[in-house]
Amino acid sequence: MEERVFDKQPHRQERKKKKFAFITSGILLLTIGSLILFVNAFIGRSVEQVNGTINLPILKEQVQVITDENGVPHIKAANDHDLYVAQGYVQAQYRLFQMEMSRRQASGTLSEVVGEAAIDQDKYFRTLGLRRAATKSYDIYSEQAKQVLQYFSDGVNAYVGEAIRTNRLPIEFTLMGIKPEAWTPIDSLTIGKYMAFDLGGHWERQAFNYYLLQNYPENKAYELFPDYPEEKPVIMEEPYVSIPESFDKAIIPPAFNGSNNWVVSGDKTASGLPLLADDPHLELATPSIWLQMQLESDTNHVSGVIFAGVPGIILGHNDTIAWGVTNTGPDVQQLYLEKQHPERENQFYYEGKWEKATVIEEPIKVKNEETLDYHVVETRHGPIISEFAEESGKDTMLSLRWTALEPTTELEAILEINRASDWSSFEKGLEKFLVPAQNFVFAQKNGTIAYKANGNIPIYQDGTDALLPLPGWEKESEWKGYIPFEQLPRIVNPAKGYIATANNKITTEDYPYHISNVWAQPYRYERIAEVLESSNALTVRDMQDLQMDTKNMQAEEFVPVFLSILRNMNISEKEKQAVNVMKKWDYHDEATAVQPLIFHHWMNELEAIIYQDIPDNMMDLFGSRGQTTDELIRKSVEGKDAIWVENAGGLQQVVKDALTNSLNKLENDFGKKMNDWQWGDYHQVSFRHPLSEINPVLEFFFNNEAPLPVGGSKVTPMAAAYKTETGIVNHGASWRFVVDMEEPKKGYHIVGPGQSGHFKSDWYHDQLTDWVHGSYHETTLSQSQGNLLIFQPE
Repeated sequence: MEERVFDKQPHRQERKKKKFAFITSGILLLTIGSLILFVNAFIGRSVEQVNGTINLPILKEQVQVITDENGVPHIKAANDHDLYVAQGYVQAQYRLFQMEMSRRQASGTLSEVVGEAAIDQDKYFRTLGLRRAATKSYDIYSEQAKQVLQYFSDGVNAYVGEAIRTNRLPIEFTLMGIKPEAWTPIDSLTIGKYMAFDLGGHWERQAFNYYLLQNYPENKAYELFPDYPEEKPVIMEEPYVSIPESFDKAIIPPAFNGSNNWVVSGDKTASGLPLLADDPHLELATPSIWLQMQLESDTNHVSGVIFAGVPGIILGHNDTIAWGVTNTGPDVQQLYLEKQHPERENQFYYEGKWEKATVIEEPIKVKNEETLDYHVVETRHGPIISEFAEESGKDTMLSLRWTALEPTTELEAILEINRASDWSSFEKGLEKFLVPAQNFVFAQKNGTIAYKANGNIPIYQDGTDALLPLPGWEKESEWKGYIPFEQLPRIVNPAKGYIATANNKITTEDYPYHISNVWAQPYRYERIAEVLESSNALTVRDMQDLQMDTKNMQAEEFVPVFLSILRNMNISEKEKQAVNVMKKWDYHDEATAVQPLIFHHWMNELEAIIYQDIPDNMMDLFGSRGQTTDELIRKSVEGKDAIWVENAGGLQQVVKDALTNSLNKLENDFGKKMNDWQWGDYHQVSFRHPLSEINPVLEFFFNNEAPLPVGGSKVTPMAAAYKTETGIVNHGASWRFVVDMEEPKKGYHIVGPGQSGHFKSDWYHDQLTDWVHGSYHETTLSQSQGNLLIFQPE
């Protein structure tokens, strides 16, 4: 009997263990499940509210917000006060964390929430002084514009206050352990100044040119100075200072934060009225740089996109007109060599006298660290920026003059062009849009099409053209004002029936003013013009297809040249296979094609060989070098001296070696079967959230989609520039827009990757595949269906 009891004991104990383990596991799963549900519910509390009623006592009257199926809010208010209050509230619902990071980045206050990792970046933006420039700009705004800025800020702060009280701030604030401070009009203007920074002005190319003259024979140095090929299309037919080994601490935007835009007259369209298309090329990230909205009040009815944190609509249409922009790319940044007094710090020489510079205290708060004492030195030209180099001179320094650091009134212009009804009133509004200088294209429902290269573009002394730093002690080096508004490049109703811009050269040589030395390669413009000239019955769909067009005109020019060179050379079997593959190419950078993968690696390797003598850390200053490379190849093909090519072994050897190197790399990365290679295996888009890089958990939540294969490249109308080392597309059409003035109330859009900044929103990444494949959504000024949110004043 005892034996049987003893025999059962282990089984009873085992059952108890299993029961305990089951209960424990159940409790653990229930706890984890409850925690997930709690966290999910907690995070979900901050998703934008698009239905129901929100009490907003600061309003004068009720406001309606209809949010359509693509997450586009259509705000309808009885007056401008309520319109901009509601716009501020709605923007904060969608993008508050983005707004917070944007103002901190531009203001140089990231260290306060990020820590010491952001100190160098904060120093740079404190030195530039975007926020100081925004404050000076605010002082010259009209009372009406100041009111709009305040209304908008009041709306943002109403949301912030409510979110803090109800514990509904976006999860990013919780993860960073911060709360947003009150929004101010200066914050909005500072974000505007940051966009001027993002669109550049070429100071880095001046520094690079000066470096060339210091380190290479004069003829070899001058060969890399920027030049635009004569046959390519235009829109309108001192003392030594060491340029250091790098400006590693300086923040240099992409060389061509550019864009495409065009407008076509009714003579060339199926509708008989103008078509307009615009796709600004900027950084691709989550959330999008743009937020699409519609605004309606007793004085406004406008639709389009705006930067999160700024009131109004910067690009879009109303019921009478439409407009779009690309970056003009003028020389609006000038480096000056500054002689500092050998004994008296912060005194600089000018016209025979020593002038005292302005010293601005800019203490930087650093998270979990002591506040860092920091000051900025400003000469008559602008801030000293040479401290951001690895080395900088003590007696001779570099300062930066830049149009964006002056008081300007872009918001005034935005408010006016939102209400414009014809070219005359639109152009009048442009008088106040000063930085960044932009190529505006315009369409009106009466059939008018127009163009203006608009903004403050400096006038240089005769013979001076912004290629090099200028001596800051000479009066002759100063800008002579700006190109008069009435003399800026302008086209109205051209005979050829269209106007297109793609950051290419604007004017012919007989234009009386200097605009820029640095232009985008002409290939995007050439392809756009080719398509627009091919038909007199163009449609909205044709415009959308052109925005998604992958024709590579650079390859069409150079691949036959390269293949001709290789025809008489001793090449390997692998290289012969590549040659045969390239012969079959139609020159479209399609994601499924092998040829663009070979061609773009070939060009990258060709550049690496030609510029092998230039230190890697100086190449960052060699902005827009693609145009220079193209010109060197053309010179070599024509039998002209091309020193950099000859020093690298001559064009034949460079072309062959570049092909060999690129094929070896591709074989290593994608295997030996060349016919299996695809451009999209390497060239893929991923709209990254700024917190997704921190750890895999945040990566899962903020970026849980795999990168998508995508066609196009930096030289195709479907702009998709990429990081060479990874192939990840990080720069391209941040917004795509088409409108037919037969139906001016209707627009077609893609906002990649979506409208919302909240990863649990339905509109977080819902336009990601749309961006890849060109699926547009339609919005209308007469929107009447969708989610209905009411803002009640009581």
